[in-house]
Amino acid sequence: MLTIVMYHYVRDLPNSAYPRIKGLQAELFDGQLDHICRHYSVCSLRQVVAAARGETPLPPKACLLTFDDGFTDHREVVLPRLLQRGITGSFYPPVRCAEERWVLDVHKVQFIIAVSLDVEKLVKDVLAAVAEHRAVHDLPDDETLLRTYRGPSRFDSPEIIFVKRLLQHGLPQQVRQAVIDRLFERRVSHDEKAFADELYMSVGQLQEMLAAGMEVGGHGYAHDWLEHFPLEQQAADIQHTVGFLERLQGTPPRDWTMCYPYGSYNETTLKLLRQAGCALGLTTKVGVNADLSRPLELQRLDTNDLPFTGDAQTCEWTRKADADP
Repeated sequence: MLTIVMYHYVRDLPNSAYPRIKGLQAELFDGQLDHICRHYSVCSLRQVVAAARGETPLPPKACLLTFDDGFTDHREVVLPRLLQRGITGSFYPPVRCAEERWVLDVHKVQFIIAVSLDVEKLVKDVLAAVAEHRAVHDLPDDETLLRTYRGPSRFDSPEIIFVKRLLQHGLPQQVRQAVIDRLFERRVSHDEKAFADELYMSVGQLQEMLAAGMEVGGHGYAHDWLEHFPLEQQAADIQHTVGFLERLQGTPPRDWTMCYPYGSYNETTLKLLRQAGCALGLTTKVGVNADLSRPLELQRLDTNDLPFTGDAQTCEWTRKADADP
């Protein structure tokens, strides 16, 4: 059995510039690492690849720690804590963030939400910005948009999930980009490159992570929904990812790992990844992996699925690991 835990922002939230960003407080990360080290055997990607091939078994109660999006949080907050405990993490930066210092739309939306104290006003502002494009684009009316994209979520209110879904994939790309850029510039920052420099690790910093014994995998070129791309566009995205890993490591990647942006993939993605030498694929499907028979479709837990103290009562997922012989 393999448990994979997924992290994004990990920072000293109360003392950060954006304390309302939905991230994990550094102290809670410490507590969760205590819990994980007590109940699991933290392993590396190399061990998982070898186990998937039947070469060597995973240790009992195996656990893989994964960190999406290449944030500077991971170098400044996560790395020292992993090194202190002598454990390995795997990190997944999108190419465009690391090399081109470009802020992903998904992160622009997250920071727009983080600085918006009045969520109802934010929804109104988003709909007003969308309305400006109806003269040129055939867009649904407000009620239809709300009915379509406002709904339940594990971790967000209906209003927040509406904003996320609408601005992530609910509008034509040209409209979506214009609305996001306008809101980001007005509410968050006028200097996207400076913001990116603070938010994401650079290529040099990622190489420092590798030198420290951490592992780096692919997270796409611009964090796009791969399942919405035709074959040719998916192939180009994957080649961008492979090229980036080669530039980062100095050698062509072997047995590399793909972390699907938004958890988005389809059968075309899987076929292309096999052709590109990808050994493991990380989804956002919630669960633990009873076996490694589908190595390109591994399930993960969100950090919120596990306790945040070492002496916490075991949860459903930890009990499954404890039962692993």
